[in-house]
Amino acid sequence: MAPSLSLSLLCASLLAAFPVHANEAAQQQQGGDFADLSIEELANIDVTSVSRRPERLQDAPASVFVITADDIRRSGARSLPEALRLAPNLNVARATNNNYAISARGLNGTADSPANKLLVMIDGRSVYSPLFSGVFWDEPDVMLEDVERIEVVSGPGGTLWGVNAVDGVINITTRHARDTEGDLVTLRAEQDGAQAAFRHGQASADGAWRIYGKAFGLNHSEQAGGRQVDDDWDQAQVGYRGDWTRGAERWSVNANAYRGRQGQPAPGQISASGASAYIDDIDTRGANLTGRWEHALADGGSLVLQAYYDHRYRKAPPTFADSVDIADLQFQHALPRLGAHSLVWGAEYRYSWDSVSNSRYVAFLPADVDQSWASLFAQDEIALRENLRLTAGARVERNPYTGAEFLPNLRLSWRLNPAHALWAGLSRTVRAPSRLDVDVHIPSAPPYLLNGGPQVRSEVARVLEAGYRGQVGRGLSYSVTVFRNLYDDLRTQEVTFDGDRRSIVFGNQMEGRARGIEAWGSYQMSDAWRVSAGMTALHEVFSLKPGSRDVGSLAIAGLDPAYTAQLRSNYVFDERRELELALRRVGALGVFQVPAYTALDARFGWRLGRGMEVAIVGANLNGGHAEYGAPSVRSEAGRSVGVNFTWQK
Repeated sequence: MAPSLSLSLLCASLLAAFPVHANEAAQQQQGGDFADLSIEELANIDVTSVSRRPERLQDAPASVFVITADDIRRSGARSLPEALRLAPNLNVARATNNNYAISARGLNGTADSPANKLLVMIDGRSVYSPLFSGVFWDEPDVMLEDVERIEVVSGPGGTLWGVNAVDGVINITTRHARDTEGDLVTLRAEQDGAQAAFRHGQASADGAWRIYGKAFGLNHSEQAGGRQVDDDWDQAQVGYRGDWTRGAERWSVNANAYRGRQGQPAPGQISASGASAYIDDIDTRGANLTGRWEHALADGGSLVLQAYYDHRYRKAPPTFADSVDIADLQFQHALPRLGAHSLVWGAEYRYSWDSVSNSRYVAFLPADVDQSWASLFAQDEIALRENLRLTAGARVERNPYTGAEFLPNLRLSWRLNPAHALWAGLSRTVRAPSRLDVDVHIPSAPPYLLNGGPQVRSEVARVLEAGYRGQVGRGLSYSVTVFRNLYDDLRTQEVTFDGDRRSIVFGNQMEGRARGIEAWGSYQMSDAWRVSAGMTALHEVFSLKPGSRDVGSLAIAGLDPAYTAQLRSNYVFDERRELELALRRVGALGVFQVPAYTALDARFGWRLGRGMEVAIVGANLNGGHAEYGAPSVRSEAGRSVGVNFTWQK
């Protein structure tokens, strides 16, 4: 077996601890119910992820899909990853109960960690881990009933959001506290677990606040042959949000705390009896506090200052325990329009204190590290003509490993008429190294099999994309985007020699290219029936540079389905009853031997009275299937049926 492939299997043990890979509505946005909005009005929802200032979705020069609060409610999603399945421009792959690989436009499998090129934010707070530049999807959680919208941008976002926003940005916005006044209780039970949540909110003349709490438990899942997987999971979370307005000033405060415990399968160790070998549970806990101040300037501009503090602890036996504290400060100034120009600029500074408790299997050296990131960005939107806009921007960001990175962006938007628009974009972005790229050693003492990555560089992506967004009357809207990505300096595992002693280090000896298309649309069949559909097609090619023999990294670099497709139907029988059906089709993953699969989900909701609703929710009703991960550790996403009760006053 090739040395690099052997190390890939060894690293899998470590990475098991990382994420693998129409009528009355209950939610509101900007004072209106999404269900009451026509398709045309939905296209005019304000988004902020593309330009850092509110703009109509129809005008945004990027591939953006908005998951609304009502989309989430009607889907019956019980977790954030399940809600993200609603975005047709995302690939959401489940390996076990608590382990997901989520990406956009590919690169969902890499040499050192999966899905590490997607930036995820909750109310402006980044939830990526500086340990590996990705997201532990068992940690970020929200009360889904409090989500206002989720903006999913597929494609680069480095100019506005920084390194690691390579393949996309997920921007989760929770509802203003004034929109959650009163009480809410939700209870859910199904054969594989249960969850409960509550919320209480109050409002006054110039402000509002709410508190919430939620807890859930999931039983262990099973593999295709019925073998038990040690991935049972319990977690509890509480939080607070306050919003105040006085004249031109707006303040908001968010605070959350959580504690979780989850089982983990021992990679590759299935006993003769058919049960997974047992290893100790993963322990997670954390707390965060975010403050935001906005000031509307008299001439149409604005000032924004945001700061957050985030503490996270993760113990993943037998490999490591990590305690990290992150302090982040952001400033943004949107200038008033000056002639044809509309400029926004800002700065960000982040500091982290990271302490790893090493094991005999894995060591991060040094164990304790303080790191900082600093960046400055500016973006100008220029009105070349009344219907033609050019957006030019750049960001300079300094990281602890490769110094300053330059992230430029150029976009053109052409409104053919009020209902149809063309846009194109050209960007350069990077994924900066993390501690997992540079500091990790296996085993924890010499001689090392894996000797870190002292010379690693940033992974680079140059992206060309073009799109069309249109509306036909008040009943049909659709979006189509094509893209071409050129990758360089992708992570590899290289053999080095010290005399006759051989070891592996992380390097940058792979390059690649990808092209694809993503499209979606919605059609109002009648006043009571709305149908939505979406699809992606992706073709990736990767190659090693001269001198590299890392066939392991090459084999898993393009661990993405060649296509995905989804079809959703929502039918409202009357003011009390509605039915949502969702059909998904996902292509195969060759190296992991994951066959293509089809999944059918459904939700039937029945409003019993004012503020009370019961819903029957079914997932994978056509049978179980695998989605991601090596056969020895992944579980089946099985058929489940549950009951959800909601009471609101």
